[in-house]
Amino acid sequence: MRFQEKLHEYSKEEIWEEYCGFLTLSTDEFMNIQKRLLLEQMELWSSSGLGQSILKGKCPRTIEEFREMVPLTTYEDYAPTLLSKQVSALPGAPVLWVQTTWEGGVHPIKVAPYTKAMLDTFKHNVMSCLILATSREKGEFDISVTDHMLYALAPMPFVTGLLPLLFKDEIDIEFLPSVKEAVHMSFKERNVQGFKMGMKKGIEYFFGLGSVLYYVSQSVGAMTSGRKKSLREHLESTSPGMMARYLMARKKCQRENRELLPKDLFQLKGFMCAGTDNRCYKADLERMWGISPMEIFAGTEPTCIGCETWSREGVYFFPDACFYEFIPEDEMDKNIADPSYQPHTVLWDEVVPGGVYEIVLTVLKGGAFARYRVGDVFRCTGIGSQLENNQIPRFQYIDRVPQIIDIAGFTRITEKSINQAIELSRLPIAAWTAKKEFTENNRPYLHLYVELERSNLINSAVSIRILQDQLGIYFRYLDQDYEDLKKILGVDPLKITLLKCGTFEAYQRKYGAPIRTMNPESCEINDLLICHRIDSVGKGDLLNEWI
Repeated sequence: MRFQEKLHEYSKEEIWEEYCGFLTLSTDEFMNIQKRLLLEQMELWSSSGLGQSILKGKCPRTIEEFREMVPLTTYEDYAPTLLSKQVSALPGAPVLWVQTTWEGGVHPIKVAPYTKAMLDTFKHNVMSCLILATSREKGEFDISVTDHMLYALAPMPFVTGLLPLLFKDEIDIEFLPSVKEAVHMSFKERNVQGFKMGMKKGIEYFFGLGSVLYYVSQSVGAMTSGRKKSLREHLESTSPGMMARYLMARKKCQRENRELLPKDLFQLKGFMCAGTDNRCYKADLERMWGISPMEIFAGTEPTCIGCETWSREGVYFFPDACFYEFIPEDEMDKNIADPSYQPHTVLWDEVVPGGVYEIVLTVLKGGAFARYRVGDVFRCTGIGSQLENNQIPRFQYIDRVPQIIDIAGFTRITEKSINQAIELSRLPIAAWTAKKEFTENNRPYLHLYVELERSNLINSAVSIRILQDQLGIYFRYLDQDYEDLKKILGVDPLKITLLKCGTFEAYQRKYGAPIRTMNPESCEINDLLICHRIDSVGKGDLLNEWI
């Protein structure tokens, strides 16, 4: 039975219990589901060619043996099988494959297989997200088959392209523009067309990357307060009701001496965001739409594994998508300092409030990935909530692991990819470190601190410009409209700081170890700049250049 049929056949209480009952599971009930599904997955995975390529002849019979025998894995462990799509070696028969960027130009893409059981679980959990996005309290939600969703999603083969297909199986929500049309449009064309259709039909739902939602939201105001000709084009097909609302909104904005905002025209039932750096945009999005966006956590490898509720207190994980393990922060630090160190993990029922963890996932229902380091870091914001009347852990997404720099969900930059960019550019870089930083307006960017070889100090500004162009390649791998990324962030996503010769050597001499190349702590960067100003020798002052 489709979800929209359940809206007529069942009570709200029954629908809520089916889709959102996981929120009030006890710790034991949640873990029982996790363990039962893991035991089923263990049997499939351990006997598959893919599983045996990692297990090397071992065969775990218990969860304890599984965690002991299966090492923590990364995509390199699966690449030979998955990139060549060796279906016979997989734990379950894939219905489709989704893809994403792996590691810039070093490894252009990674792919993940989805079984029918995985898609069924994905679909169920997406409907749970939709219900919770429209809820204002336990048991209450507002969903109708006449609703419309503004299309702000990357199409297939990216995982967000699955969402319209899954929704279509369950409910006749209309996407603006339609998925069939949207896949043939550029990012800008989708925004303009979706808004024009929204002015005629209304917009009840909005879902996408937080950074993209922010850009589209700004576009709404620009399109309604821009040139008279452009405005007339947008209002030509507007419904009488929307036209009346627009005219009233314009008068109100004139009285209040402010710009027209999306909330003046549309009343969202549900507002959902995904991806990295959402915290940089949430406050502005709430100001523009009059509703706080609900955060969803999903990905190419793990599928949809969690979301916030009406309280916006943190993300709750679904018990049936993946089996969850967590690497505590001190174990992460040991592994960063010594890559050969194998960090220990704790389970979902062993996390502590305030703890910071790298998540480790075993995808259930015939999934390919076991004890997989997807590369995301969470903080446990609490265990149990009075507002939600539960006793289970909730989490806040922090960022990618320190070895990866992800800007607004558009990039995946690693030490290897930066080294390759420097090598291809043939720039005389003697040393460098890269850090994700934020502007005064809380917008993320990549800050690269570089030191040139001592014999190559002339025309450094030209070298900086060339280096920036080379690194720009890696931003474009995930999104063909690189210029749109600059608009979304409001600044160029790359900043270069040139340091004097000898700065990195002076740092190592003073502190006894080299500075970390990827995402060093802010205090380490400050120490590096002190070495630049005081201890090192060379020409020129500190250069901060926005090219």
